[in-house]
Amino acid sequence: MYMAGRRRCRRDRALLCCVLVAVWEAVWGQMRYSVPEEMPKGSFVGDVAKDLALDLPALQDSGVRLLSESRTRYFALHGKTGHLVTAERIDREQLCESVQQCVLRCEVIVDGEMKVYEIEVEIRDINDNAPSFKEIELEERISEMTAPGSRFPLAEAHDPDVGRNSLQRYELSGDEHFSLSVQAGPGGDQRPELVLAKALDREEAAFHELVLRASDGGEPSRTGTARIRVAVLDANDNAPAFSQAEYTVRVAEDVLVGSTLLTVTATDADEGMNSDVKYSLKKVTEKASKIFQLDSATGGIMLLQSLDFEEGESYELEVQARDGGGLFDTAKVAITVTDVNDNAPEMTVTSQLSEISEGAPPGTVVALLHVQDRDSGANGQVRCNIAESLPFRLEKLFKNYYRVVTARELDREEVSEYNVTVRASDGGSPSLWSSAVLSLRVLDVNDNAPVFAEARYSARVSENNAAGALVLTVRAADADWGQNARVRYRLWEGRVRGAPLSSYVSVHAETGALYALRSFDYEEVREVGLWVRAEDGGAPSLSSNVSVRLVIVDENDNAPQVLYPPPASGAVWAGVELAPRSAEPGALVAKVVAVDADAGQNAWLSYELAKATEPGLFRVGLHSGEVRTARVPLSRDAARQSLVVVVKDHGRPALSATATLTVVLAESVGELLSELGSAAAAAAPGEPPGSLTRWLVLAVAAVSCLFLAFLLLLLALRLRRWRRSQLLAAGSGALRGVPASHFVGIDGVRAFLHSYSHEVSLTADSRKSQLRFSGGSCCDTLPARPPPDEPAPLLAEDADGARRADLADPAAPPVSSSHHACSATPPCPASLPFPSRLLCPS
Repeated sequence: MYMAGRRRCRRDRALLCCVLVAVWEAVWGQMRYSVPEEMPKGSFVGDVAKDLALDLPALQDSGVRLLSESRTRYFALHGKTGHLVTAERIDREQLCESVQQCVLRCEVIVDGEMKVYEIEVEIRDINDNAPSFKEIELEERISEMTAPGSRFPLAEAHDPDVGRNSLQRYELSGDEHFSLSVQAGPGGDQRPELVLAKALDREEAAFHELVLRASDGGEPSRTGTARIRVAVLDANDNAPAFSQAEYTVRVAEDVLVGSTLLTVTATDADEGMNSDVKYSLKKVTEKASKIFQLDSATGGIMLLQSLDFEEGESYELEVQARDGGGLFDTAKVAITVTDVNDNAPEMTVTSQLSEISEGAPPGTVVALLHVQDRDSGANGQVRCNIAESLPFRLEKLFKNYYRVVTARELDREEVSEYNVTVRASDGGSPSLWSSAVLSLRVLDVNDNAPVFAEARYSARVSENNAAGALVLTVRAADADWGQNARVRYRLWEGRVRGAPLSSYVSVHAETGALYALRSFDYEEVREVGLWVRAEDGGAPSLSSNVSVRLVIVDENDNAPQVLYPPPASGAVWAGVELAPRSAEPGALVAKVVAVDADAGQNAWLSYELAKATEPGLFRVGLHSGEVRTARVPLSRDAARQSLVVVVKDHGRPALSATATLTVVLAESVGELLSELGSAAAAAAPGEPPGSLTRWLVLAVAAVSCLFLAFLLLLLALRLRRWRRSQLLAAGSGALRGVPASHFVGIDGVRAFLHSYSHEVSLTADSRKSQLRFSGGSCCDTLPARPPPDEPAPLLAEDADGARRADLADPAAPPVSSSHHACSATPPCPASLPFPSRLLCPS
């Protein structure tokens, strides 16, 4: 009972150890199975999914692959059940010749989880091979002089099975002269020997027939037989002898086919046929017999096919030398194959990503690699590397597996696609290498805002542009890709002169083209400033802004506007300018005043006399518009002179306007009244003359009163000037440094600034006459309309207002800031009782 309990305890411990080993291997990603050889294709090997605790639905989605180190695929993984099955019939003797334990290895790759599991499958031997002899007909030549007890080695049988299924025993049958002895070799193999039990007599029997039977230990047992024919020979007392008991040679695996590796030599002291030595391979494996060939005459061992260190590192041959008398000697030949670096590393990409986000953190697994080199020693030591300039590095997992991971964050705008070359080189000399290229596309992340091509934009837009006209195009580029790089444009809302900016311009959301929605007027808006925003299509979106300045360019779209003389509105004369017949050449008669609403060159005005009643009598200042006498009026000149003045700007094309002046040459009231009367009669022929005369008398009386008031004022000013000169006489020493041009004088002293003219104009309407006083002006043109935010000045201002206008326009020449009295000298005729115009030449 005690012994039975101890045995049960040992069995429980062994079972527990097996379970723990299985659990340990499953935890560490390694499983071990066993299967008999010669199983049909599709035979069950093991439940990988269950043993590794893998989820079958998840495996089907993520993808599971089975890789094998060998070139032939012996196993397959069933995708639906997770079972490991045989892919073809497995012959253990073909895979693992002369190896006690035959193990095949493969790896399970789970792409989705980036995991590798190692699987070992042991191929168990079955008794599928019977022992066999290389030659089934053996011949032994024994001299009749051979003493009983002599031993003769026999050919060994070969059984590729292992263990109990391998060769176990020999049996000999057929003759009483011989017996069988089995000796154990150095490696534990059985070597049969033929033992002479009874002396031979050639005369009694020249031949003896024997049967050698070899049996294995399988169930049922398999056997192989060989027939031995023993020929009894005459006496031969010297056996051949090899020069050495064991021959060794080291051969590189790249030695040429047909080369003689070594030559064995045996000598025989006999003569004649008894000294004729023949060589043969007594013991050789089937694999070695296909590689090596022994020359029976010379003893040279030649190479029949290429050596491969990876398939066989060493070979042992047993060579027999036999003379013509049947005596022999044996020697051992050991051939060692040295490795040559003839295999480049083999690299397999077991799992790989094709795309990776540029925002992936460092250490992200990109690919799994398996690298192996079939060479040995330094020739089989593999080193893998990646170019240092790439943002990737290699990490070794276990055995020959590596993984490629990111070394830092990626930037798609810098590099959008990588071709990562992984190079594997061995330690041979010269070194052999192989490589694999991993193509990896970097997916975009919205990390770049749009960038405009220019820091700011500006454009010049001509006024009166067509609505919807293209003004300019802003462009912004986004370094991202796809939707993240799609740029859309929009305006920042603002106001222009109280109106929304969107009513003036618009921007195309896709192209960035800026269009004018209305026609611009330079006289209203001279510049428009706005902001354009560019947004990308990312989530969240990124944006940037740029300023745009639109400068409105003036066009010549406004003709000059004549302010004086006013245009005729149904009257015979729009205005009458009076000049004495005694006027000197260059005397100021009138001034045409015009303005142009444009700016710059388009507002520069020039004046020219287009038509005159008496050509050559008057001239017009080109830039001032002043009408002056060109010569002294003659008596033959008509009293009423009609002048047409053309005012042109400098635009392209130039625009113009005309002004019509009527100048009356008169020396007396009678001539003036005569001309006015004839003009009135021509204007209203059906109206009674008394009414017109009454109005004319009233007009002359009013002008006379004004003239008398002016004379009184002039006298008062002269008295005041005279008194001031008397006061200044005492202190004249203090005023000697003051220029005389700063004073305004009356009696021959130069006037301050320019000349002053006091005009009295008589205009005739349809029935009424009216007086018109126009102030003197030295300006070429009136200033253009004021800015919209300032009130427009009145046409007629007092002296202070005129001074302010002159100061506001620095381009205008200075004008008189106060009224000046006329000079007391001619040509202001005092005899004219009713002067219509007083001229004061400078």
